[in-house]
Amino acid sequence: MLDEVLIRLDRIETALAAIAEQKATKEFYTTAEVAEIVGRAEFTVREWCRLGRIDAVKQTSGIGRQREWRISHEELDRIRNHGPRPLVARHTKCG
Repeated sequence: MLDEVLIRLDRIETALAAIAEQKATKEFYTTAEVAEIVGRAEFTVREWCRLGRIDAVKQTSGIGRQREWRISHEELDRIRNHGPRPLVARHTKCG
């Protein structure tokens, strides 16, 4: 009897975890949200966006013309699994 209760409790916990994960998933995240999730400073995430190290789009937010970076859920997964892309050196003409 106790084993049956423990098995059912485990199923309930698994189902609740799946529901919580679904609700936590968003289509796009702000730089602040991504920074918190990956354990970095928001400035760092903004720099990754600016330098093209992660795929992000600038979208208008709130009132006014202020545009902020938005990072997709797929890109967040990529960052969590592989980190940002390496910084590519830009060539400049000398002479």
